[in-house]
Amino acid sequence: MVSEAEKYKQEDEVVKKKIEAKNALENYCYSVRGSLKDEKIKDKFSSEERESLEKQCDEALKWIESNPEAHAEEYEKKQKDVEAIFNPIITKIYQQSGGAEGGMPGGMPGGMPGGFPGGFPGAGGAGGFGGPTGGAGPKVDEVD
Repeated sequence: MVSEAEKYKQEDEVVKKKIEAKNALENYCYSVRGSLKDEKIKDKFSSEERESLEKQCDEALKWIESNPEAHAEEYEKKQKDVEAIFNPIITKIYQQSGGAEGGMPGGMPGGMPGGFPGGFPGAGGAGGFGGPTGGAGPKVDEVD
């Protein structure tokens, strides 16, 4: 029985990585959509930016549905494609707002007034901007 478990361990790891990457991509797309609808920042996106982000998210979500057998690396690449569009836009919005004390959700310094629904897309449990890592994000120690 132990040898059988060892035999399937590697296969299980591949499946686990695939599922985590798929979930990270879906969560990222839904977080981006949430940011586009957030009352506190939605007016800061230009119509071109909003249209581009919505299109990229829609395409990624449709791709997920039509490619159920994709590998983890494919999901990660798709997420990086969406991040490549979203990150420069949100960075520009953040810089224009001048930041705020306390830090931005997801660990970015400076802060964004009101934050983002569900945190900053791509940060924390989704593995930050580099894709899924399975980690829970940075640890903050309490200081007296």
